[in-house]
Amino acid sequence: MTTTMRAAVCVRAGGPEVLEIRELPVPAARPGWSLVRVMGAGLNRSELRTRQGHSPGVRFPRVLGIECVGIVAASADPALPDGTTVAAVMGEMGRRFDGGYAEYALLPDALLIPVRTTLPWEVLAALPEAYLTAQGALDALGIRPGERLLIRGGTSSVGLAAASIARGQGVEVAATTRRPGKAGALSAGGVDHVLLDDGGPLRTPWSAGPSHVLDLVGASTVAGSLRLVRRGGTVCVAGSLSGWLIEGFEPIAMIPSGTRLTAFHSDDAKGAAGAAVLERVVRNVEAGVYRPNVDRVFGLDDIAEAHRYMEENRAAGKVVMLPGGHGARAGAVAGAGVTGSASRPPGTRC
Repeated sequence: MTTTMRAAVCVRAGGPEVLEIRELPVPAARPGWSLVRVMGAGLNRSELRTRQGHSPGVRFPRVLGIECVGIVAASADPALPDGTTVAAVMGEMGRRFDGGYAEYALLPDALLIPVRTTLPWEVLAALPEAYLTAQGALDALGIRPGERLLIRGGTSSVGLAAASIARGQGVEVAATTRRPGKAGALSAGGVDHVLLDDGGPLRTPWSAGPSHVLDLVGASTVAGSLRLVRRGGTVCVAGSLSGWLIEGFEPIAMIPSGTRLTAFHSDDAKGAAGAAVLERVVRNVEAGVYRPNVDRVFGLDDIAEAHRYMEENRAAGKVVMLPGGHGARAGAVAGAGVTGSASRPPGTRC
C-alpha cells in the first residue's frame, strides 16, 4: 500500500482558499482505530463553519469532513476485515481528528457502519449524514401517516431526504425554498406543496397550520416556525443553515402553550446507533423508494470550489466529493443513476 496520500487540509480559519491539497503520510491503523480508503464524502454546511473558525475547540491545520464512505484498508477489529465497505458519520470527525477530505482516513472503530450495497460511490456518499439526520428528526417529531409536515430549508440535503422519507410514510409535505429556481427540485423530490420563503409572512396550505415543522434553517426561523405550527403541534430544529444561536430567545414568550419544541443532533445516530437506519435507507434507495438527491459531484482537487458552491447556496440536494476525482462537473444525478463512470462498491463482508 502507498505510504503517502493526498488530502485537503484546512490550514487556518478563512475562506475557501484556506483549503490546500497536500501530500501527507498515510496514518497507521492502531487498536480501536481502522484505516479507511475514502471513496466518497458528503459535504456539509457545518464544515463551512468549521473552516470559517466557528467550531469551538478545532485546531488548524485540520482535514475536514464529518462523514465519508469507503473500504477498510487495515484494521485490528475482526468485525472489520479488510475490504469491508463502511460508512462513518460525526463523532468529532474533521474536528477533533482528521476527517473525510482525503484519500485515507484513520477512524474510530465505533464510528464505522458496515454496508452491503452495489450503489455507486457518489450515491452512497450522499446518504449517511442527510438520511440519518432526516430520519432521526422525523422520529423526534413523532409524525404519523396522514399528518402534515412543513420543512423549512427544503432544498437542503436533509430537507430533500426528509421529504422522501415522509412521503413514503403517507405524510402530506410542504417545503420552503428562498430561490424560485429550486422549486422544481422540491416537486421532483415528492413535495406536495412548494412554498417560496421570501422573508415575508409565510403562508402554509393548511388553515390550522402544519401538525409538525422540521426547521433546518434554524436560528433565524425558529420563532416563526413556532407561530406557524398548529396549537399543540411540534417543531424540531435539526439544522443550522442560518447559524447556531437564537438571539433573544425567550421560551415562555416564544413557545405557544401546548406547542412542543425539540431538536435532533446527528451525533445521536453515529456508529451502531445508526446502523439499522442506514441499512433501511440503502435498501430503499436501491429499490427506488427514496431519491439520493445528489446535486453535484466534485473531485478532491476542486474542494475549494465545492465550498464556494455551498456557500453561495447554489445546491439543491447533496454535494459529494470523490477523492479519485471525476471532475468538478462530473454530472448531476437523476434518481439513483449518475452521469459519469464512478466505480461501485465491492461486495462486503459484514
